[in-house]
Amino acid sequence: MTLPADMKAHNRQVIADFRANGGVPDGRPLLLLTTIGARTGEPRTTPMMFIPDGDRLLVIASNAGAPRHPDWYRNLVANPQVTVEITGETYAAIAVAAEGEERDRLFADVASRYPFFTEHQAKIARTIPVVKLERRD
Repeated sequence: MTLPADMKAHNRQVIADFRANGGVPDGRPLLLLTTIGARTGEPRTTPMMFIPDGDRLLVIASNAGAPRHPDWYRNLVANPQVTVEITGETYAAIAVAAEGEERDRLFADVASRYPFFTEHQAKIARTIPVVKLERRD
């Protein structure tokens, strides 16, 4: 997969299209995750793939196999209260990074369906986090 030269501009366009259309018309597993910037305190929205897991959603902090965690992950570690936008719905959630055996089991399950996550993990020394997005009521 080739990443766009200007990822921030690409993401801004994906976010604008998502919001203008009320989600993704083709049913792709795409959500918008809004975190609070760990340093700035400002809202930061990032489009990303999600995996349904019962009553919650999972997102994978692979950062396309980069050696450091993505900014959105560092933000939710600092403040786990996030906003999730999926097709037709927006809600508050708590973001919790899976740990230990649970993380390993979830990552293996996701990677069996989406092998590129295994490729991402093989390129780096850090353990790729699996984040559970649990709806707040």
